[in-house]
Amino acid sequence: MLDHLTLPDGSRLDYFAAGDGDALLIYHHGTPAAGPLSPAMVEAAAHHGFVVAELVRPGYGQSTRQPGRTVADIVPLASALADHLGFERFATMGWSGGGPHAIATAALLPDRCAAAMCLAGVAPYGMDDLDFLDGMGEDNIAEFGAALDGSEALEAFLTVAAEALREVTADQVIDALITLLPAADQAYLTGDQAEEMAAEIRWSLHRGIWGWFDDDIAFTLPWGFDLTEVSAPVEIWQGSEDLMVPFAHGQWLAARVAGARAQLVEGHGHLSLADMCFAPGFAALRAAL
Repeated sequence: MLDHLTLPDGSRLDYFAAGDGDALLIYHHGTPAAGPLSPAMVEAAAHHGFVVAELVRPGYGQSTRQPGRTVADIVPLASALADHLGFERFATMGWSGGGPHAIATAALLPDRCAAAMCLAGVAPYGMDDLDFLDGMGEDNIAEFGAALDGSEALEAFLTVAAEALREVTADQVIDALITLLPAADQAYLTGDQAEEMAAEIRWSLHRGIWGWFDDDIAFTLPWGFDLTEVSAPVEIWQGSEDLMVPFAHGQWLAARVAGARAQLVEGHGHLSLADMCFAPGFAALRAAL
């Protein structure tokens, strides 16, 4: 169910919520993959007593845009969402572009966020020991190249990309993302999964590119917190065949995030990892609570 809250400064924050458990899981969506919650995710989370609340980042949906936001700027929004839903403590999960935001939530709300799960999450840009673009598919290399070239270049790139994706259907989604999909993800992205992915992309872009734009800029900037000071347990899940966020990103995060529990899985991609990570990942989050 889509709902929203009004923040003290008058800005709007959209969220999707599902389930009636006694614990809260704040979900940070991918880039650009806001939109209706996956029934498979909701069902797996409900098995462990979670209500799932997807925080729709600024610039997506009707969440008030915050130009120039950093990864760390998500944290007061997560806190406000937990307050709104009546939970003092909670766990969090982020997929892809949501991964850094989940880690930020755990890092900067240590008294409230009991644990985090980072599923195929991007690592920081500009690290001496990580080639950020190495192993990415063609479309992502072009996208991040545009982001590094500046705001005008990124706006031009995303405007064209969004035009091609804004009305994408389930039977078109593999072709639309083909440079980013290894065989494991192509096999996964059929039936309900294809419908859900296409719906997320359409929803994310139906009001423009600015959530996507601001995410990409944030990923090229410092995140705003120290990864070595994360005190909560963080599950780092990454597939070896991922072309959206390469395996090296997960390896780097697993080695640098304090309290990381590495789940580095051979043979899986960016999307197919969901089939095996939800049950054990959500069990670990619930145990931390």
